[in-house]
This record gives sequence, C-alpha cells and structure tokens, in this order.
Amino acid sequence: MPAGVSPILVLLVLLLCRVAPSRQEPSPVQLRLAGPRGPAGEGRLEVLYQGRWGTVCDDGFDFHAATVACRQLGYTTAITWTHSATYGQGEGPIWLDNVRCGGSEGSLAECVHNGWGTSDCHHGEDAGVVCSGQRLPGASPQATISSNPPCPPLCALRQVPGLSLEEVRLKPILARAKLSMPVTEGAVEVKHNGRWRQVCDAGWTKNNSRVVCGMLGFPREKHINTSFYRKLWNMKLKDAKSSLKTLSQKNSFWVHRVQCRGTEPHLARCPTQVAPPAPHQHACPRGMHAIVSCLPGPAFQKGTGKGRSKTSPGKVLPVRLRAGTHIGEGRVEVLRHGQWGTVCDKQWDLAAASVVCRQLGFGTAKQALVGAQMGQGLGPIHMSEVRCTGHEQSLGECRFQNAERSGCRHEADAAVRCHMPHMDFQSQVRLAGGRSPEEGVVELLVPVQGRLQWGAVCGAQWGLNEAMVVCRQLGLGFASHALQETWYWAGSPNATRVVMSGVRCAGTELALQQCQHHGPVHCPSGGGRFSAGVTCT
Repeated sequence: MPAGVSPILVLLVLLLCRVAPSRQEPSPVQLRLAGPRGPAGEGRLEVLYQGRWGTVCDDGFDFHAATVACRQLGYTTAITWTHSATYGQGEGPIWLDNVRCGGSEGSLAECVHNGWGTSDCHHGEDAGVVCSGQRLPGASPQATISSNPPCPPLCALRQVPGLSLEEVRLKPILARAKLSMPVTEGAVEVKHNGRWRQVCDAGWTKNNSRVVCGMLGFPREKHINTSFYRKLWNMKLKDAKSSLKTLSQKNSFWVHRVQCRGTEPHLARCPTQVAPPAPHQHACPRGMHAIVSCLPGPAFQKGTGKGRSKTSPGKVLPVRLRAGTHIGEGRVEVLRHGQWGTVCDKQWDLAAASVVCRQLGFGTAKQALVGAQMGQGLGPIHMSEVRCTGHEQSLGECRFQNAERSGCRHEADAAVRCHMPHMDFQSQVRLAGGRSPEEGVVELLVPVQGRLQWGAVCGAQWGLNEAMVVCRQLGLGFASHALQETWYWAGSPNATRVVMSGVRCAGTELALQQCQHHGPVHCPSGGGRFSAGVTCT
C-alpha cells in the first residue's frame, strides 16, 4: 500500500464500488403489430412491458421512430408511420409517449421518451407503422405479427410476401368510354408480377373504387349501375368467337379479392388475396370483372363548373401549389386570414398530401415531400403537424397546430406530387428548329376540316404565360423566353400553316388548347418568321 494512504479510506472506496449501481443498457422490449390484418409489416404498434401489451402515443412519433420499430420487427426499413389510431384503437396502457429516436437505435426502448406509462394521450392517438416488405436476414416472421383475436375471412386478407400490385388501369368497355380522354370508366386491371389481371367484382366496394380512381388521377369515384355490364359479360360468355369463357376459368386471369379502407394512396396498400384460400376454389365463381367509374376534376372535364368539391362551409381552406415544374406538383400554400402561407413538414405524410391533391381536383398523392424540395415560400407558415384521416374533402378539416408554436421555418415547407389523369397532352404539341429540344417554334396538332394537322401558332400577343403552358405541357418545366418572332428557327415543312391565333392563357392551363384563342384564325402577320416560339428551362 502506498505510503500516506489510510486503510480506512481504501475500505470506504471498495464499499462504494460494491454498492454503487452500474449503468445498464435499456432492456430490449418486444414489439408486435396489431389491428385489422392487412399487408404484412403494417399495423398498430404495440409494446410488451412488465408482462402487459400496450400502445405507443403518436405525439412526437416520426419516421426515425418508425425506422427503429420496423428494424426491431425484422424489416429493413420503414415506409411511413400513421397516427390517430389508423389501425384501430388499442387497449390497456399507453406505454410510450413523445418517443424521440435518432434512427440508429437497436430497440425502441433505447429512444428518449416520457418514461414507461407516463402519457397524457388516449387510444385515439395510437401510433402505427408501415414497414417495407423486405425482411432482415435471419428475422423471424412470427416476431412481427400480433396475436389478434379471430376475425371474419375478409379481415384476414393478406398480401403474398414479395408480390405486389404494381399498376392499375381501366379497360374501357363501352364505345363512348373508348373515345373519351382521359378514360374514366371501365374494367379494373392490375399488373401483378409483371402480368395484367382482372379483379373479381365479388365483394368490390366503393372504397376500392375510391382508391383506384385516386391512383388514376381522379378525386372521386362515381356510382355506376353495373347491370348493363353484367348483360354484356354474359353475352360474351355465350359468344363462341370470344375467348372470355376460357380465360375466365383460369385463376391466373383474376385477382380474387381486394378490400380497401378508402384512404390508401395506392391499391398495393390494400389487403389483397390474389388467389382464393382453398387450393381448387375458382377465383371468381359466378362473378365478372369489377367496373369502376371515376369523376374527373374540373380541369379535366369538358364542361365548366362541374366537379366542385362539396365541403363544409367555414372549414374550406383555399389551397394552391407553387413552384412545381409540372401540373399537380408544388409547394403547398393555404389562404388563412386573407394571406397565403405555407405548411410545415412536421408529420407531413401521404394522407395529408392526398387530401390536398383531391381538394385541387387531382388524384391521391404520389409523394409527400419535406424539406422545401419545391423551394422555400414567403410570408407566414400557417399550419404544422397536419393530421388527416384521408377522408377529408379540405385540408381545413384536418387536425393541425398553428405554426407559431412549432418553431418551423421555410426550410421545412411541405410539398406534394399528385397522381394525374393520362390526357396525352404531350403528344399534341412540339418544338421545331431549335438548337436543343428545349427550344423552338411552337407547333400544335389540331383538327382542321375533320383531319388532325400540325401547324404553327401566331406570334402576335404571344407572352410568357402562354410559353409557360407549352413548356409544362411538354414536361420541360418553366419558360425562360417567349418569342413573337422566330427568324432563326426553321419550323417543320409540314407545319407552316397557322392553326391558332389570339392565344391568351392564365398560365395554369394543362395544355395550350385549353387557353382562350380566336375562333377562326386571324393572324395578319401570316406566321412564318412571326410564329410563336419558346425557350424552356
């Protein structure tokens, strides 16, 4: 023992080391996904603590927390998270509240939270997660599925792991539907593992139609009497020249059953049975293909004043999209207290983005963008922590916080990309004679004396608004220049005739053909070197 060190002091140090508690890592907790059975990897998040299953409050819950939970459940990553008891209200204690994760934790227990059982939430605020379908190597499938109480057969619909519904389209049946653009009515076809299948109409619901229409760029579904389609189906089955009878007997022709809640942004998120549960059961006995009819938004209707959203007075917040290079995308701005302002991206998700898209007359949202990906706005930030169920008709009907208390800045402005109807506008305009594909003389494909013909646009009164519409119609973003004279650009030899004049656009039209213009063409300058031109960026 070193000189000068008291034996009593050494004894005290040893005693303190013996009784002082060591810092232990948080013990791992068990997680499960509960609620109505849907695709594997999504549901209400539940935690086992002290022998009891409980839920997690959605306050403060974010993508980082969802990532930790999904990895703990055996999935590679999270797709998104849900709030407001999307997967139904749980029972028992609410174990975790204000969960804050960095995203790299190995267990939800390692994240910061209020403390076990310390919460001011109710079960209407239960959080859920949607995990990727890809499993971590060696992960046990049993670790991810909750022991839910028995439910009816429809409740147990599941997607086959690794398989998905990739695309959706409507196959027009009636002659008038085949001629319409966009196609708004027809038989539902889904692309499954690279092959198109038809969906059996047995058990088909209005919610299913709503999801299909949203994916195709339409805000709402429309009621349709399918009895006429049933007669056509039966006639084709009896037609000896038709192959329908043979095809419809094959299970590979069908998707057996789909059941959506109506809030999903994509049919792949709906519980699905591709094949019937019994091995030798027919996929669509006594059924036919599901028929869907969609209602286009005002911008896509031939008439005017149709298709306006029916929203509750007092809750309608006017919404617009800004700074997007294409129609149906942009920074979200709302009009409150007489002033346009932005929306903070805290808890911004596909449900809220889809409400915005539908309110504007588009379909559901393809993307809910965060971090001012469509540029930073100016003025006030009106909304933060927007929470929508997906059934709202206006963003003002969703729950939200005033942004003043959230500490948001314009670096966190929310944006959207919406599903849009296929209008084939891009094939009706082209640029010719430019030094690059982004510039040239504007040429339009229009009906002339009963025939479609390419022609030029009169340069008189041509301005930047008109040029913006052309660039957007071509998918080339914004216009940097609008030219009334195109001396050094040679147009196409077969498009020298002026087919449109007096064009006046607001700048928000989907195509130049939708802008105001002269009835009979009136272009004193005669086109040629005085044809309209644009430069896009």
